Amino acid sequence: MTSTSASTEMTVASPALPEANRRITMPAFVLDGRLTREQAEFLDDHGFIRFRRFADRATVEALGAEQEAIDRRLIAEGRTTINGVPMIIGTRADGSRYIQRMVFSSLQGETMHRFLGDPRFGAILEVAGPDYRIGERERDGLVINHFRREEGSRYKQLGWHTDSLRDLFYFEKPRRYLNVGIYLDDSPITKGGVRLIPHTHRQSIWKMLTRKWHFLDNRPDREEYAVEAEAGDLTIHDGRIWHRVAQATATGEASRRRVMYLPLMNGPEKLKHAGSPTPLYHRLKRFVG
Repeated sequence: MTSTSASTEMTVASPALPEANRRITMPAFVLDGRLTREQAEFLDDHGFIRFRRFADRATVEALGAEQEAIDRRLIAEGRTTINGVPMIIGTRADGSRYIQRMVFSSLQGETMHRFLGDPRFGAILEVAGPDYRIGERERDGLVINHFRREEGSRYKQLGWHTDSLRDLFYFEKPRRYLNVGIYLDDSPITKGGVRLIPHTHRQSIWKMLTRKWHFLDNRPDREEYAVEAEAGDLTIHDGRIWHRVAQATATGEASRRRVMYLPLMNGPEKLKHAGSPTPLYHRLKRFVG
């Protein structure tokens, strides 16, 4: 999906990092086996963490190639939903379409499915909580977000939200779970990227619901932290933390940012299938996201 784009490419000077980045120093953590005490404490304190080079270059290239192949196939088939969950589809300058939010991705490709079997994910499940699992067939499955800033893109940014809001739409009490991202592209600040408000994973349910307008508010926050990462890095953030995706200052191909997100689940299995209805959460999100 890179060679066919006719978009103009532009690179701009890197904007200043938010104030929180000057207060919080992210160590060059590496995840070998179980999280170390220092790593677990960093995650518990700030609500997020980054691990360098979780996936090597060859693995990243294989995952990226499969993502592009699945994209082409689903577009050719005219697919707009998988297991009842809608995808976000953008349009290139030449009129061709591409998927900007792909759901249940590991059900579409063997490379991604095998990747989820990496034993290091067990260490992440361990800190997520008792009886957690990777839900390949639950919620939205393995999601791949493909952000671009260009004409025809429908996924340039994402407003402030908490992932735990979704629990309420499933008539469940918001609980701790971890959102795990694996980067397929470098993500310097010029590409926008994830912004988080540290420590808000410890807020009350009232604050989680009312601090900001979910998905509608895109404004920078003076307390936000900008997550920068390289292809192959792995990030974790607590689902209760306030976060957004900032729009890139670069445009075209230089703005491309693809991240895979793993669904970590506990409790009874709620498997999705081809006949599953579109969840209320996604029906409402169409109007705000």
